[in-house]
Amino acid sequence: MAESSGKEAPKPLAVNLESMVEFAQKGIVSKTVVDEPYAKVVLFCMATGQSLSEHTASVPAAIHILAGHGEVRLGEESHEARAGVWIHMPPETRHAVQSDYNLVFLLTLFKPQE
Repeated sequence: MAESSGKEAPKPLAVNLESMVEFAQKGIVSKTVVDEPYAKVVLFCMATGQSLSEHTASVPAAIHILAGHGEVRLGEESHEARAGVWIHMPPETRHAVQSDYNLVFLLTLFKPQE
């Protein structure tokens, strides 16, 4: 018989992301989809004209664009943000996001394993 570590195992999850999309007038809406020891996944909905200023994350991260249009800056390089684009960022990558038209994306933060 396996011993229990006292921690509850992560459970499978199925989510309709489209039903979670909502925009705030002149704002950004973020909704946590998953927050587990191994990863955190957040749905971002950025109204037209909104931006996230340049920042870094201490862990590897990925941005998956689901809808809308905008720009993701990685350091000095600009990348078009449109449906289907996927971006991986090693830890401490300087990045910023600009919404040109109702941008929706998933941000995944990969947490270190202990």
